[in-house]
Amino acid sequence: MQRRKFIKSASGLLLAVPLGISVFDFEKAVFTKDLIVGHNDHRYKVDMTWGNLDPEKIPVKDCHEMVIDSRGRIVLLTNHTKNNVIIYNKDGEVVKTWGTEFPGAHGLTLKDEGGEDMLYITDTERHEVIKTTIDGKIVKIFPYPADFEPYSEASRYVPTETAIAENGDIYVADGYGGQYILHYNAKGELLNTFGGPGLEDDKFNNAHGICIDTRTKEDSLLITARQQNKLKRFTMEGEWLENIDLPGAYICRPVVKGENVYLATIWSGDGASNTGFISVLDKDNQLVSAPGGSTPQYVDDKLDPVYQTLKLFKHPHDVCVDEDENLYVAQWNAGNVYPFKMTRI
Repeated sequence: MQRRKFIKSASGLLLAVPLGISVFDFEKAVFTKDLIVGHNDHRYKVDMTWGNLDPEKIPVKDCHEMVIDSRGRIVLLTNHTKNNVIIYNKDGEVVKTWGTEFPGAHGLTLKDEGGEDMLYITDTERHEVIKTTIDGKIVKIFPYPADFEPYSEASRYVPTETAIAENGDIYVADGYGGQYILHYNAKGELLNTFGGPGLEDDKFNNAHGICIDTRTKEDSLLITARQQNKLKRFTMEGEWLENIDLPGAYICRPVVKGENVYLATIWSGDGASNTGFISVLDKDNQLVSAPGGSTPQYVDDKLDPVYQTLKLFKHPHDVCVDEDENLYVAQWNAGNVYPFKMTRI
């Protein structure tokens, strides 16, 4: 076995690097089991094998999103139709798999409804939102909004994410279609629409993700404008409130946990492929940690552009946060890799 030397990078990472490399090359680095990433108080030990399974028995394609159910299990959504949903326990062992009919499985939201976990799956190929039980029974299908003029045909509607309000109202982000946010009641009746394509504050260029921000005095919506490197805040009625600029970070859906917002950052810098990192925002919505990325730095209250510094991630698409603030990362177009676990230290 070739001898290796251990070095620390500028961000404090412990890596194993083959001897003989004169210039440090992350592509040839071998990550150790003690790899630590992140900045400030949000630093994590990485386990890249946590979610590994036998691909012959339980394959994945794109690992799009993850949520945690009321029993503390991690629920993964993949667009592999042998098993669209894989349920893990905290040790990375499989509890259950199901789902063969969601070829465009993309967005996954969980809502406790009367003591029962319900899943909302957005399917970009079916052009629908599908509500299921945690065990996979279909409860309701929300079809494309045929009565809303921009959606004269189903192919124009390519929903990417949902957010569910306490009263059961559903907000759908059409991030790959018309760029509208569609507000339904629990019965599936369309109540309101806002957004649409554009670069203005109240418009979207890739409205990829949406969540309800409960940290504010009144609940509000955080919505991704991914190609603009921005999070946009709206009232629950659809009025624009503010932008949160994250230059260099092509962010997927926001995940609120405690005082923080976590975002998988699918591309970085100038949008280069095969890149990405995780973004962690504090209670003031400032970037405080970028595991796999450059050290966050603000000058005159403006964030310097952030970019990937460590080739640990390849297109991270979602981040899931457990009660101990450990992270689970799902990746898109990353060679059919299973989720990573990042234990907070």
